[in-house]
Amino acid sequence: MKAEPLLPQNGSGRALAHIPHRSDGCPPHTPRGERRSGPHGRLGALPPAPRRPFPVRVPAHAAAVTALAALFALLTWQVAVDGPLLRADTALRDAAARAAPGGGAVSGAAQVCADLGGALVALPVLAFGACLLGVRRRTPVPAVLAALSALAVPALVLPLKEVCARVGPDGAPLGEYAGYYPSGHTATAALAYGTLALLYVRRGPRAAPSSPAPRSRSGYAVAAAVVVNLCVGAGLVLRGYHWATDVVASWALAGLVLYALAALGDRLGARREQAGERAGER
Repeated sequence: MKAEPLLPQNGSGRALAHIPHRSDGCPPHTPRGERRSGPHGRLGALPPAPRRPFPVRVPAHAAAVTALAALFALLTWQVAVDGPLLRADTALRDAAARAAPGGGAVSGAAQVCADLGGALVALPVLAFGACLLGVRRRTPVPAVLAALSALAVPALVLPLKEVCARVGPDGAPLGEYAGYYPSGHTATAALAYGTLALLYVRRGPRAAPSSPAPRSRSGYAVAAAVVVNLCVGAGLVLRGYHWATDVVASWALAGLVLYALAALGDRLGARREQAGERAGER
């Protein structure tokens, strides 16, 4: 008795064209047989239709760097052309003079806060913290990053001061002084205390996954750096040492430098890890 040929069976949820047409079980050689299904088992196209494009996602770090650069460029442009944004500086200067009259308690507290941004205070704190972390982690990376952070102020801020040549809130002639924009005290404080917080929260080379500082301690370190820098900026404005835009521009510039230092620190740490692994294999 002659066997009847097997007919393709229509499976549940599948098209007839997706069932093999050969009796030996091998896949068919026709283009239709090799056709891939679309979503949910539906018939696809030849070749498969492209999926719906995903929305473009910008990394958070790239967005932050772009925002800081745009803010610094905007403020620098306004200072260079004496733009309308500087009217807020005058209003804040007058308000600060009324809020912190000379000889009062507010003025004294503002002076203490402003002094925290001086090189004689901020840089020794950075040097001590970087050396301590370097000894504990047995790596020179903290010292290298601290040195670069300290050198960034004279390398970046001083040339900008000379180019902008902005007078201070008191309106006195500059004389031999380079200028007030951007604020050197603010940049020194932001880089010193910001770098120290960055060194504390980042993981040391060849460290175990549990070695980074706990989130609570890392949060405290970052919060302390932010609070100190806010106090420094407020003190400089209340005492009439700088315009508010001088302070904000230095914060933006310091943020860009800190991002660069973080990237450099990660690269140096990765190289030390690779060097340690090679030495261990030998």
